[in-house]
Amino acid sequence: MIDPNTKIDGEEFEAYNVRRWGGSGWTQGLRTSGRKVGADFRNWRTWPNTLRAHQLIAYVTNPDRRRVVDDSRAPPPSTSECNAAIFDAMYERGENVSLTETLVRIGTEKLGVAEEEVPDLRSHLETNAGAKDVIGEIQSGRRRYNIKGVPHFVVGAMDGESFVGRPYGFSGAQDSSAFVEMFEELAGKLD
Repeated sequence: MIDPNTKIDGEEFEAYNVRRWGGSGWTQGLRTSGRKVGADFRNWRTWPNTLRAHQLIAYVTNPDRRRVVDDSRAPPPSTSECNAAIFDAMYERGENVSLTETLVRIGTEKLGVAEEEVPDLRSHLETNAGAKDVIGEIQSGRRRYNIKGVPHFVVGAMDGESFVGRPYGFSGAQDSSAFVEMFEELAGKLD
């Protein structure tokens, strides 16, 4: 979660930044870097409480969830697809992803939630049905990988389901060259 102490329905962007850091100037570097890869952050209006967004992701990616789209059983969306839909809504369209109605709309329009699932999804978000699991996963990741902020990346070479050597963990937005360097080093461990 970005900041679990954010008000449950989110906070106005500038007011949050003034309260937390004295201003939003720190976002200028992020915006400049983002523009280079098509992430303009052009309508970032709300500082969200992301608990419900995490619950949406868990709900729609659950492989046991019965999902019918166009009379076929489509696979659930990936976490990356969910993150992209939430990112676009929050940073590019200026929507408050802390709110149940916003997340239900993202679920139905972007993530394949069928109309007959909407009451269940809405209830799931409003009652925080998945909050305990989401918080448990976050706490487990913090302990296991020493996560202290977001974004946080864990990159490692895998042999089946086990890491070969110790995975790398690092926080903050990274230039693509940092990933390439790590991938090359990890590939060398697989030889």
